[in-house]
Amino acid sequence: MASPLDQLTQLMAKLPGLGPRSARRAVLHLLKRREALMLPLIEQMQHVADSVQSCEICGNWDVASPCAICSSVLRDPSAICVVEDVADLWALERSRAFKGRYHVLGGTLSALEGIRPSDLRIDSLLSRVQNETVDEVILALSATVEGQTTAHYVAERLQESGVKVSRLAHGLPVGGELDYLDDGTLTAALMARQSAE
Repeated sequence: MASPLDQLTQLMAKLPGLGPRSARRAVLHLLKRREALMLPLIEQMQHVADSVQSCEICGNWDVASPCAICSSVLRDPSAICVVEDVADLWALERSRAFKGRYHVLGGTLSALEGIRPSDLRIDSLLSRVQNETVDEVILALSATVEGQTTAHYVAERLQESGVKVSRLAHGLPVGGELDYLDDGTLTAALMARQSAE
């Protein structure tokens, strides 16, 4: 039977970005700083496990449902930005560029992984568009095959609603040099070119 240290290391190794060696270093660091770091971390993790829930409207994580974004009167309810998961929502929030509301799908369609439309929160998005005053749905899905397949599927399902459907632009990153970009990024940048005015 594995020791408690081995069990903790194995659990930590399941976190994104941590392999067995990184997990072992993290466990050792926590043990060395038991009072200052490990015990407060345990307390905070328990607090988060007890108090954080998924928003019934958009799927964001918060201490209340509806979440702070969905319940804010400062957000524009006429625009919904559709993202794959909460990490994407948080990334867009960091940019402070979007002032509307969000909808988290919970992943992307994938035939290989057996993820079908019924496995995602697509029906709840369609319901929101029908029941709320929504003018535009922005599809902020990744530029992967699965992300683009999902965007296409969602756009088709929204076609009958009459709502404007847009996608994030793909192409050159700010500060990017053409010589260092891959062929796919260059192609996307050429296809999404805009007037130079």
